[in-house]
Amino acid sequence: MTALLLPLAYLLGALPLGYWLARRKGVDLRTASPYTLGLESALKRLGLGLTLLAFLLDFLKGYLPLLLGRALGLGLPELWALGVAVYLGHLYPLFFRDPWPLRAKGAGVLLGVLAGLPLPPALGMVPLALGLALYALTGYASLGALGIPLGLLGVALWGGLAPAALPWAFLLFALALWRYKENLGRILEGTEPRLGSPLPLPSARQVVCAFLIHPLTVEDFWQSPRFRWARPLVRLGLLKEAWIERLAEFFRPMKVGEVRGVRTADGREILCHLISAPLLPHQIKGKPELAVRRAIQGARLARELGATVVGLGAFWSVVGDKGRAVQEAVPDIEVTNGGAYTAGTVKAAIPAILAHFAQGGKDLRQTTAAVVGANGVVAFGIARQIAPYVGRLILVGRDLARLERAAESLRKNLERKGQAPEVVVTTEVGAIREADLVFTATSDPNPVIYPEHVKPGAWIYDEGVPPDVHPSVGAVPGVRVIPGGVVRLPGEARATLDLHFGAPNQVPACLAETMILAAEEAFDRKSLGGEVKGENIQFFVERAEALGFRVVE
Repeated sequence: MTALLLPLAYLLGALPLGYWLARRKGVDLRTASPYTLGLESALKRLGLGLTLLAFLLDFLKGYLPLLLGRALGLGLPELWALGVAVYLGHLYPLFFRDPWPLRAKGAGVLLGVLAGLPLPPALGMVPLALGLALYALTGYASLGALGIPLGLLGVALWGGLAPAALPWAFLLFALALWRYKENLGRILEGTEPRLGSPLPLPSARQVVCAFLIHPLTVEDFWQSPRFRWARPLVRLGLLKEAWIERLAEFFRPMKVGEVRGVRTADGREILCHLISAPLLPHQIKGKPELAVRRAIQGARLARELGATVVGLGAFWSVVGDKGRAVQEAVPDIEVTNGGAYTAGTVKAAIPAILAHFAQGGKDLRQTTAAVVGANGVVAFGIARQIAPYVGRLILVGRDLARLERAAESLRKNLERKGQAPEVVVTTEVGAIREADLVFTATSDPNPVIYPEHVKPGAWIYDEGVPPDVHPSVGAVPGVRVIPGGVVRLPGEARATLDLHFGAPNQVPACLAETMILAAEEAFDRKSLGGEVKGENIQFFVERAEALGFRVVE
């Protein structure tokens, strides 16, 4: 009998009743689910009536299989097994493909299971009392929900029940703990909604966006409290870094932080959710299909969090034809790779750099400049901008044939204007040792410029993320390294994570572009693919200035 009821309980648990109910009411549950928003925010967005009805349906999913089992005379261990089966079906329905119809994490199902177990009244009240106490003391609905399976585990351990029920109690708690791991991580990071929290929704005075990030090194894993526990194990050699990297490939995107306190010059507030799929740069480049899948999942999560725009940061910006595949897969949120404003910050910074360099008594017409990464859009844009002012220009890239064609186009354009600097192309980074000015913007996960490549006294403008210049270059006499593409946010802005841009209110230009798009709703200006239009670059430069964003020079 138990063998027949277990699959039935699983199938009942797998029914997305709340999702179907929301669809009938015309509500998009992907943007109103407690799965990502927390109970408080979901209540505000769905309304009390719809939320209670969905909760009741989940309760019945948990209760009815156990009620049937009791009617058929099953014992306590078998009934507990039915509870695990129905909860497992709710969490992981095998017959739905990604993206599954979202549902809550199953607090209603757990309550239904609790109600269906034939426990003495005194014992049956323990899980409920523990859940209510945790919610009241912390304000976190997720901790209150976890109190139910935790209380059931306690009852199984110390309530004098059938010992055969204990493994099922452990399994039920383990499933709930795994399902709530994202909430627990957000509690540790301080970003989980709690009782009385304001709801982050786009409005006339607040806009919501999201930005997809990734760790640059294994050390970045430890920024999040949810992973920090593993750091001493790695240092002691009990965990290998390679194991951490491999495990990271199984993690779906998660919210790991926020950029808060951004207030534009016209008084609007911008909230940016920081979302990470914890792949390292070499994993993103080496496994493009996995990277595209994770970027798409990250965009879906951004939409569920209420964002109107999601930006692709660092190496995510080159995934899926530089964001095109992500936008096609998730059409209900705007996607940008940030290329336009990144180019705009470079365009704004270079005249000042050239002017400061010339003030040192150096003649630009007698100066050799180099551009590293010149096969890329941003780097070649720099080459076009500086070429009319210098005497000699070295273009460094990996694809020599493409570089030759680009250089020939540049030469012809300069000749038409009566400007004819010498333009040299090479694939050898060592050629930049001849340069007094170096501009670099590659997508390499590791530094590409070391002390042996650099001329003493050279100025280096580093637009790379991660940086293209190795820290040891700073020891070369007279060398000045200038970070590029960094923007200072308006208001009392701060990121809850260290984004490696010098200060909590300084972010990469691609993140700033995401914020500007959300604030201006100028979605036709977003950056996708490799082409960056001149009018879009100018748009972001002008709107950034008006909203209070400042390029760090």
